[in-house]
Amino acid sequence: MQERRAKSKEDKGADKVVATNRRARYDYEILESLECGMVLTGSEVKSLREGHAQIAESYARIDGGELWVFQMHIPPWSFAVGFGSHDPDRKRKLLAHRKELIQWETKANQQQLTIVPLRIYFKEGRAKIELGLAKGRKRQDRRQAISERDAKREMDRATRQREKLA
Repeated sequence: MQERRAKSKEDKGADKVVATNRRARYDYEILESLECGMVLTGSEVKSLREGHAQIAESYARIDGGELWVFQMHIPPWSFAVGFGSHDPDRKRKLLAHRKELIQWETKANQQQLTIVPLRIYFKEGRAKIELGLAKGRKRQDRRQAISERDAKREMDRATRQREKLA
């Protein structure tokens, strides 16, 4: 019996990733990251625990000294009907320290940076979201990064071929 309890406590300590935003790392250069809590309803938490969330098109903004995430889609929990369900695309409040919010707000306004959600996960049983302070990459920068990656890949292939022949 105690072995089961020990396993469940270990599982709670591990981060369970619900959703990641891989597109953000491609479109933006991430300068800083921040972990925030989320204010959610019960059916939203149940839906997240099942692994349902989409953050590809979402973004965060600081309004009135509070941090909000927009266009994050959490589908309704399958067993929540009528009164128990929630609006899947509503804006959600994020929880962060006041100092961090002030720093990020000044950086975002001065340097024209964007706040982008990177991933949603559970840490110690609580839903968390990792935000990134990001600078947009231009199309030319993306192409250059792709060409550099391809050139490196070709060089690695050539060296492997030479080692194979020798």
